[in-house]
Amino acid sequence: MLSILIPTKDYSCRTLVESLHRQAESAGIAYEIIVGEDGSLPNNIALNAPLAQMSNCRIIVQQKNVGRSKIRNILAQEAHGRNILFIDSDAVVEQSNILQLYSEALEEYPVVCGGLYHSDTPLTSSCTLRHRYERAADKRRSAEERNKAPYDRFTTFCFAIRRELFLDIQFDESIKNYGYEDTLFGYELRRKGVAIKHIDAPLLHIGLESNKVYLAKVEESLHTLLQLQEKIAPTTLLKCYTRLKSMHLTGVVLIAWRALYPMLRANLLSKHPSLTILNFYKIGYYCSINRK
Repeated sequence: MLSILIPTKDYSCRTLVESLHRQAESAGIAYEIIVGEDGSLPNNIALNAPLAQMSNCRIIVQQKNVGRSKIRNILAQEAHGRNILFIDSDAVVEQSNILQLYSEALEEYPVVCGGLYHSDTPLTSSCTLRHRYERAADKRRSAEERNKAPYDRFTTFCFAIRRELFLDIQFDESIKNYGYEDTLFGYELRRKGVAIKHIDAPLLHIGLESNKVYLAKVEESLHTLLQLQEKIAPTTLLKCYTRLKSMHLTGVVLIAWRALYPMLRANLLSKHPSLTILNFYKIGYYCSINRK
């Protein structure tokens, strides 16, 4: 059996679940779909409630938000399938054989990642920063590219794994905030020598935040990175920070970041943000919170 697990918070995933349900029924595979409400507001829980009336579907409600890591662990513990497929609730299924592709790959590989992509244009003019960042990243998200560095390109957006293996590793529940739980999980897979197969079964990601919200999430993720820096393989940002520190330049970067802060934010919150400025903002912010 394939257990399809969808963590969500204040987001309607009815269209996603209905699409997956049709595919599973059409493919004739044994399956279940479990939606995990992670501290959603009552009116948002009500939006997803009808899904429990569909065959092989159920909803688990956590009244209090337990975080991105713990809700996934809870869903895996509740699952009955030999294999589990995690999908974020802000995904859209546009490919008609996603579940079949995952099922076939899982016959040979213990971990399978399908990938993600984004629309050519942002849904609104307020989410240009996240959209520009993701569209640039999409250029490196083909299965061929991801398989060149399978652990580094691991993402939790949509991936399948044998349930027994997942329960042996699980997500680190000390990570309460946004960011890098997928980096740490990929590092654990590498450490254990578990093979990852990246396939071309991408889902459309539509849940792009406004520039202001996304920039706040970037800052939150950097605090998470600071928390995990001793646990994970060096990321591009950590490598940059280490190099600057070895050259005694972190103080210089911090001074420049503070001096330019209003202009940096003005650009990043505009309709035409610069990814170069975003990269400088990230390293400057990291220098500001990592004062060891």
